[in-house]
Amino acid sequence: MIINNVVNQQNLSQSSQKLNSNMYNDPVSFADIMHAQTEQAKQTHAIDSKDRDQADFTNMTRQEMFDWMNSQIRSGKMTLDESSPLLLMTMKISVETGQSVDMATDSTRINFIERARSGIDGALSLNDQELADRLQTVLEIMQKNQS
Repeated sequence: MIINNVVNQQNLSQSSQKLNSNMYNDPVSFADIMHAQTEQAKQTHAIDSKDRDQADFTNMTRQEMFDWMNSQIRSGKMTLDESSPLLLMTMKISVETGQSVDMATDSTRINFIERARSGIDGALSLNDQELADRLQTVLEIMQKNQS
């Protein structure tokens, strides 16, 4: 039993050395592998970045809006102050219970661009220029990032 383990370890060690030696001594295949991995990482990063920036604000759930907003804050593209009107637009209170509706389970799709426009109209009708300005800023952010 012990002899078999020693022989197996030696065979494993020799196989590993051959594999490593072939990988580094064959510059074409090693370079090709490294280049392919680097290109794949670049493409994945570009896609991820674009996905985080672009969104369809005319047809998204509250959770999707919340996730997009958080990614913008984490990346430094949006301040917490700029995000507060968006956060308010993601809130939903049940008429029946008076409790907030969990956004993770709510699949209702919302046109947040229209919601912002309605909010601006409402703020102006109440003579709340500060809220109207903040909603206008959010509307411009959404329009800039609309896919």
